Amino acid sequence: MATRVDRPPTQAGVLILLLVGFLVPVCVSAQQAIIPLQLSFSDPGARSMGFGGAFVALADDATAAFANPAGLVQLLRPEISIEARSWNYSTPYTEGGRAEGLPSGLGIDSTVGLRTSTSDYDAAALSFLSVAYPKDNWSLALYRHVYANLEFYGETQGLFAGGSDCCYIRYYDQQMASQLDFVAYGLSGAYRVGDRFDIGLGVVYNDASLSASTTQYSSDEDTTESYFSPNSYLPSRTVTTQRQFVDDSDWTLTVGFLWRLSERLRFGGVYRQGAEVKVGTEETAGELIDLGVPPGGVLYRATGIPIEFPDIYGFGIAYQSPDGGLTVSFQWNRVEYSDIPASLELDDQTIDDADELHLGAEYIFLSSTPIIAVRLGTWLEPDHQMRATVDDPYTRALLQPGDDEIHYSAGLGLAMQRFQIDLAMDFADRVDTVALSAIYNF
Repeated sequence: MATRVDRPPTQAGVLILLLVGFLVPVCVSAQQAIIPLQLSFSDPGARSMGFGGAFVALADDATAAFANPAGLVQLLRPEISIEARSWNYSTPYTEGGRAEGLPSGLGIDSTVGLRTSTSDYDAAALSFLSVAYPKDNWSLALYRHVYANLEFYGETQGLFAGGSDCCYIRYYDQQMASQLDFVAYGLSGAYRVGDRFDIGLGVVYNDASLSASTTQYSSDEDTTESYFSPNSYLPSRTVTTQRQFVDDSDWTLTVGFLWRLSERLRFGGVYRQGAEVKVGTEETAGELIDLGVPPGGVLYRATGIPIEFPDIYGFGIAYQSPDGGLTVSFQWNRVEYSDIPASLELDDQTIDDADELHLGAEYIFLSSTPIIAVRLGTWLEPDHQMRATVDDPYTRALLQPGDDEIHYSAGLGLAMQRFQIDLAMDFADRVDTVALSAIYNF
């Protein structure tokens, strides 16, 4: 899990590093691969984004097929909706520093506490597409929605521990990379039960793809000077490579309702079942240590490990002014992120469930041609980073708690007789998003 060296008297001291502790696979495997991933479950549509995601009590266009299928029955004509999104991700991770103890002051072991960095990634995609068909007291819709489109790359080196009494410990340096794609295909329907109450049901096919790898390296040479120097990531110094992969799908359900309390006040709710997919993992030998198999040979492999994505509950309330010009909407979402570590039976790490709070408003200039709408919103995204629950310094260093984030959004909409176009932006520390939506009624 790490190499260690006795405390050297000076930076120029030279000592052959002992590798006896790493001559068996079980010890090498003890330093597990940890790769940060950002998960977000925001609703589609630039109009929803402009409201800060507070859309479950409105759900009055074709994106309701995902956000709250009960809202589909509000549509008056068949509708096609399309959305493109651009994401700018900034995923934090531990770059190095001190997992515990004070730095020696030698080479790169000079940081008190941990050094952090971010993996920056830009992505763009056709994020949502739907076709909705209303008829009397019922409505149907087909849709495709991109949940996640994310790549990550990072390097952790110079992560040290010990040194307070006799020995310095340098954990294996590592290069990490991952790619996550998650797409949902759904069929939703809605029915008007009474004058003021609508219900909706959706059947969703979830397609998940994940490819992740972590390659661990020892320092460039078996010398004290190299031990405290930056790593060149030489192929000859690889210890192991750990890989995780997902290429699986699952069927889930979405249920929603919409209750018109009065002409101006509405209450809505939705439940989205989280998908369960199978994960595979393997560990292969590097070139540095003889682990009983040739370099690249498999040390360990497992498939069919279930991982559950979060169930989501959402409830919202919306108010519209008597002239129809102003709409204010609030929404509470409960995202059960703890389903992920629970399904993997992890006992050294966890994620807290999140209570998201969304608030947004829209003002429509009714006398303009075309009709113009401006929107502002904000929402709270509680910390849902995987965090360590054990005292092991390495696990604690790589799985640190994150911070709550406040998102701010703004949007603009233009509506004509049969065509509507919306633009919105959502800004936060870890991800900035721009969405452009178009809706056509026929």
